[in-house]
Amino acid sequence: MLTHLSELIADAKHSGYALGAFNVDNLETTVGVVRAAVQKKSPLIIQISERTIKYGGLKTMTAMIETMVRDEAGNIPIALHLDHGRSFRSIAECIAAGFSSIMVDNSDVPFKENVILTRQSVEYAHKKDVWVQGELGVVKGLEEATPEDREKFMTDPDEAKQFVDETEVDTLAVAVGNVHGIVKLKKGLPQLNLERLEQIHKAIPEVPLVLHGASGLQTDQVKATFEHGIVIVNLNTELKLEYSNSLRDTLIGHPEYFDIRDILTPPTDALQRVVEEKLMLFGSANRI
Repeated sequence: MLTHLSELIADAKHSGYALGAFNVDNLETTVGVVRAAVQKKSPLIIQISERTIKYGGLKTMTAMIETMVRDEAGNIPIALHLDHGRSFRSIAECIAAGFSSIMVDNSDVPFKENVILTRQSVEYAHKKDVWVQGELGVVKGLEEATPEDREKFMTDPDEAKQFVDETEVDTLAVAVGNVHGIVKLKKGLPQLNLERLEQIHKAIPEVPLVLHGASGLQTDQVKATFEHGIVIVNLNTELKLEYSNSLRDTLIGHPEYFDIRDILTPPTDALQRVVEEKLMLFGSANRI
């Protein structure tokens, strides 16, 4: 059942687990995520981006997700969230469509402007009983990112407190060395700065923190963040890679397939398996 994000967050914080936030783009990816939630008896967040809205249409995507959750999820609580909302128009439209949470992404503008723009969305959303996720610091998607690059763009703990105080966001996406996409950095895989994360958590202990760019991170690093304030973990690229790789394998391995259902079932199942693995990792499985 579609549930307000605040209810999911409250239980996750009380019971000591993290929530997976999974991007979907169409019927098949939604099926994979919802069935994983049912199979693992786990709450989770379904999120869509502005690009997905442009691709599938807001009304169509929302109706499809609502129907799938209602008919397949039973009593499994699932929240609907806008990922990386960059325009006030798309934010307002998603609120009107019934989303219980939206992300305001102004992380690429100066701090003061980020505060002003985010505060505008918070004031509007809170009147509609909708939560707002802000972002401070920049989660880069750079293939050649250096440690110096990542240090420069990390969230500053003092700024995080000021940002939360002035905007009143409900959750905060932070940059602590995480990188969008699965990339090879100059010195190997991304390394999270857990010390910086803990400093942020201490500065704003009541605010649930969000980890973007979790695709490709080592599992021990992801689990370690839960002790330092991370309550939501976003997954997007890893799901797309699993789905597209399985789709290619299916087409190559079965050139005789022509029925779209035969072609799309294996990648949907593959995506479901990845989501199930993440739900186990996050500790949210068997909570319902």
